Amino acid sequence: MKEMQWNFLLLALLAAASMAWTGIAIGEGSTIGIILSILALFVIMGYGFTKKRKLREKEQKKIE
Repeated sequence: MKEMQWNFLLLALLAAASMAWTGIAIGEGSTIGIILSILALFVIMGYGFTKKRKLREKEQKKIE
């Protein structure tokens, strides 16, 4: 069994929270909230995907 990667779990929870924040902002009719939550989602997910790619590249170099 692989060890738990807490940083990726935290990023996933933050991304889910920003998605929920988007829904709340839509319900409230807050344009600024919608924009900020979508921006936060892109930043968090982009950071997570970048971090994951670097981790895979590091593991590939370790294997070779």
